[in-house]
Amino acid sequence: MEQDGIAKMASSYKSPAVAVLGSHSALDVSSGACAEGLRSIVVCQKGREKTYEKYFPKRTLLGRQAGCIDELMLLGKFKEIAQSAAIEKLQKAQALFVPHRSFSVYVGYDAIENDFEVPIFGNRRLLRAEERNAPKNQHYLLQKAGIRVPKTFSSPDKIDRLCIVKAPEAKRTYERAFFFASNYGIYAEESEKLLKKGTITKDGLKNALIEEFVLGAQFNFNFFASPLTGEIELLGIDTRRQTSLDGMLRLPAHEQQMLRAGQPSGTLRINNIEVGHIACTLRESLLESVYEMGEKFAATCKKECAPGLIGPFALQGAITSEEEGEKPVIFDVSFRVPGSPGTRFTPYSEYLWGSSISVGRRIAMEIKEASKQKRLGEIVT
Repeated sequence: MEQDGIAKMASSYKSPAVAVLGSHSALDVSSGACAEGLRSIVVCQKGREKTYEKYFPKRTLLGRQAGCIDELMLLGKFKEIAQSAAIEKLQKAQALFVPHRSFSVYVGYDAIENDFEVPIFGNRRLLRAEERNAPKNQHYLLQKAGIRVPKTFSSPDKIDRLCIVKAPEAKRTYERAFFFASNYGIYAEESEKLLKKGTITKDGLKNALIEEFVLGAQFNFNFFASPLTGEIELLGIDTRRQTSLDGMLRLPAHEQQMLRAGQPSGTLRINNIEVGHIACTLRESLLESVYEMGEKFAATCKKECAPGLIGPFALQGAITSEEEGEKPVIFDVSFRVPGSPGTRFTPYSEYLWGSSISVGRRIAMEIKEASKQKRLGEIVT
């Protein structure tokens, strides 16, 4: 798909709308569009539309405007969005499409890169970089940027410290099954349990990431790269809520042992599936290093995958002890909306803009201003 054609299409829009897949961050994106006076379109799969169709459509309540969704586009399956009928509707609606993780998972990188002829707010070719088996993936880009990353191990027999092993789940390959190992013996024992349960596959285990476990306070640093200003903004910081890890951590050690002993296999499978986020802040003396990290990463992405980052991205990691220099160690990257609506409830966007700005609203602000300046072609791929 030619960049010039997509840029030309976006530049022709007189009244751009903001479109998003009905999952992940659709409400955040739609609410932001509504706040900036832009039309919002949610593309949803039949059977999963109730949240958007019943609870949050635009309507009048108590004599005032309520809701944030102007239009709902229903498809049989999410992946049909890359077919000609849906593409034509989005083009006619003058849609700029905002990608998130569900979009990548349900539609697929090949279809996004080659078939989806709708202007995407962001760099569609960077979405694939989230996968560790992709060329110029997130780990490559982090290292090129000189950002601290955990040590990785090419084979399990080289494990010499506590590691987290990340293998794709057998049924939901877009989710990762995690287990911990501090040596090869534990790796073999834990992986065999997961193989027998059918949680992972042999192929998945073969390609699993074996990564040093970073002992530190975990944070997601949610940034915004603006082509209009040339600046990198820190919109907010959050941390994750995960099952069943959070439940286990709330138990005292003795009760954890009792729970583990009560399992038929003598062990308890800990899941790290994200179900929510918690907004949080960072000690102010650490902010400079966080900003510098975001700026270095953005510069590297621009050099390695032009035009680089556009809009929201997130660096997920941990800040280690003072002995380690209290510097962030990054172990995951989101090249799109990070999926944490609570970001707006941290103070950083207010420090810059005078009021709290959600990720969705910051996207809408960029689109609105680009349209005003006739620069829509510069914020899409």
